[in-house]
Amino acid sequence: MNQNEPNESNHISSSNFFTASFTQNPYPVYEKLRKSDPVFKVMFPQGEFGWIISRYEDAVQILKDSRFSKDIIKRYGPENTSIFTNNMLFSDPPDHRRLRGLVQKAFTPKLVADMRDHVQRIADDLLDNLPSQETMNLIDDFAFPLPIIVISEILGVPGEDRDKFRMWSNTVIDASTAESPELFHQHQREFTEYLTDWFAKVRKEPGQDLISQLVIAEESGEQLTEKELLSVVALLIIAGHETTVNLIGNGILALLEHPEQRDLLIQQPELIHQAIEEMLRYNGPVEFSTSRWASEDIEFRGHQIAKGELVIVALDSANRDEEQFSDPDVFDIRREKSSHLAFGKGIHLCLGAPLARLEGEIAVSTLLKRFPNLRLQKDIDTLEWRPGLIVRGVKEIPVQLK
Repeated sequence: MNQNEPNESNHISSSNFFTASFTQNPYPVYEKLRKSDPVFKVMFPQGEFGWIISRYEDAVQILKDSRFSKDIIKRYGPENTSIFTNNMLFSDPPDHRRLRGLVQKAFTPKLVADMRDHVQRIADDLLDNLPSQETMNLIDDFAFPLPIIVISEILGVPGEDRDKFRMWSNTVIDASTAESPELFHQHQREFTEYLTDWFAKVRKEPGQDLISQLVIAEESGEQLTEKELLSVVALLIIAGHETTVNLIGNGILALLEHPEQRDLLIQQPELIHQAIEEMLRYNGPVEFSTSRWASEDIEFRGHQIAKGELVIVALDSANRDEEQFSDPDVFDIRREKSSHLAFGKGIHLCLGAPLARLEGEIAVSTLLKRFPNLRLQKDIDTLEWRPGLIVRGVKEIPVQLK
């Protein structure tokens, strides 16, 4: 038996988490955790003790409970936080409501639906201009560029800078396992300088893009500080593509691992909406929620969570909870619409969810229509999964197209 997988005892130890084996396939650990220790205290890679919540019902309660604060600045102080923390993802009401309100108008379901034809053209162009029509790296050649082009256009920043965004984004997302704090600070500085220069251009010549709207709102007395402006735009660039990259990557992997499901989707393309929801549930792109801290001493499911202690929801575990989903380990694109937690729950529900769904639907449908014989070039067990405590995704997916 692999030493990193659950043992035969009734409990799991901290050594079961955050290993190479766990990153490759965390679901056996999650299953054991839900049954034996659904509210589990563990040492996280950054050196802080905290709680992992693994059951669906508990996850929903935590995500909606205002006693668990998201305000990272209040928790660690402004001197110990970065430009990536002055936004709606890491704030509580009333700041959360103000910051989210400035952004969410750009991601309404109607505005997103109106982007369908344009997103389709981007997908077609990417596949038309592949270096080869025989093979490709699904992540680098398709899953990454599609959403970064879309979010860059929404924000008004040059699409040709997308490789920089990817580098900076990877540094932020993987910060919990980063071996080089110096590199993190260097990339944070580069990202800050880039955005600051871009804001200066926008102030001189504002356009119709979202950054222009945010800059104008700031100058019109909406009390969006320079730090908030930097943080909100950085969040939109990062979150605006990371979820979709891994939705597409993990979703295509699931189809390739279950060829009968791939064939079914090719035969019945109208199942794409259900298929995307099942991809989000089965191996979701966001493995853990971002951090929350108890704002007071809280008794939860028989455990005493002390004021200030860290609490993180294992979203991908909750989405495999046998108490909530029938046959949770089965990938079935005909599954009825599920109440998965891939985009979170409560006031911090991902505001970009409609856009991620649209991009995922178009990407998967277009890829299968063009290349119905798509297949992996290497064993799925040899693919390298990204480290870190937030996203779940594969670094590279080499595929044969024909």
